[in-house]
Amino acid sequence: MLGLVLFFVGAVLCLNGLWLLGRIGDNEISIINYLVGGITLVACLVLAFGPGADAASIKAAALTLLFTFTYLWVAINRSNGADGRGLGWFSLFVALTAVPVTLQTLAGADSTWGYWFGFSWAAWGVLWFMFFLLLAMKKPIARLVGGLTLAEGVLTGWVPGYLLLNGLLK
Repeated sequence: MLGLVLFFVGAVLCLNGLWLLGRIGDNEISIINYLVGGITLVACLVLAFGPGADAASIKAAALTLLFTFTYLWVAINRSNGADGRGLGWFSLFVALTAVPVTLQTLAGADSTWGYWFGFSWAAWGVLWFMFFLLLAMKKPIARLVGGLTLAEGVLTGWVPGYLLLNGLLK
């Protein structure tokens, strides 16, 4: 399931990056955010409440819900015209949460994949912090955040998701 989720996280991050760079309109970007928010929500429900759910799968669901809520909030903000300050403050919460998750993931890493996942959490934490600065603090960094979002979409989502889906990463 991780390959599926990462593949679509890659898609939404790439498109959100393009949106921040002015290549996709406000009215159109909500479509991919609703789709990926829905996909990750279903994955979370399976992880948390499906057969064989345990503490590890519930933790994975809780952490994945951070992504789900972000994408759905972006989509809703594009629909209702909100300025994004609330999402910015939520992004700070997620960025702070990503610090111990990164440290725990790296401490438990015993493979290239484990280290990649830890460094991905660090990258996502930086990105969420940048969204806090952009949305809540109103810093003029949209182009920087757009470029970083696009790059992280490729490197932390799209490529590893594709490799996982094709059995090239374990």
